[in-house]
Amino acid sequence: MQEKSVNELPVGFMLSLAMNEKAMKRFVDMDESQRKAVEEESSRVKSKAEMERLVDRLAKEEL
Repeated sequence: MQEKSVNELPVGFMLSLAMNEKAMKRFVDMDESQRKAVEEESSRVKSKAEMERLVDRLAKEEL
């Protein structure tokens, strides 16, 4: 199966990941189904604060 390109991820998600090294490493290390679940959740986020909470949860391994 083809992976999503960076251009297909929500911009706010990419920016938040770029600011949180632990979350970025965890996201990159996930298998495809885990990444897809996080990507889908990030696409439903409505605010910057909500996106930051999602990325913080990712860094804390709560997702």
